[in-house]
Amino acid sequence: MSELLTLAGLSVPMRALRMLAAEYGDLPAPAVGVSTIYPERLELSLHKGLGAFEVWRAALGIGPDEVEFGEQAGSIWTLQASALYAGAEVRLVAYGPSLDSVRAGTGDGGGDA
Repeated sequence: MSELLTLAGLSVPMRALRMLAAEYGDLPAPAVGVSTIYPERLELSLHKGLGAFEVWRAALGIGPDEVEFGEQAGSIWTLQASALYAGAEVRLVAYGPSLDSVRAGTGDGGGDA
């Protein structure tokens, strides 16, 4: 049986969050996740498009070549990357509409010109 994790056991990602808020308080607010499953990780999720991801990526010093691209259900694009910050693994994730879904929403049809 493993030892019970206490709130103090999550101090690394919470300290990183506090430092990020102090240093980058003007950046777009993400959804924040801290979990007992990964007690050294802070997850920042951006759900209103991919643009805010780039701002956070630059702030965290993550190179463009370190970003993983994915697609969900053909209509949602995802970007993911990780960096060490204040002793925590900061996992940055963004979700946004794919180009085809944006075109479909505007009546463009998504075809090439």
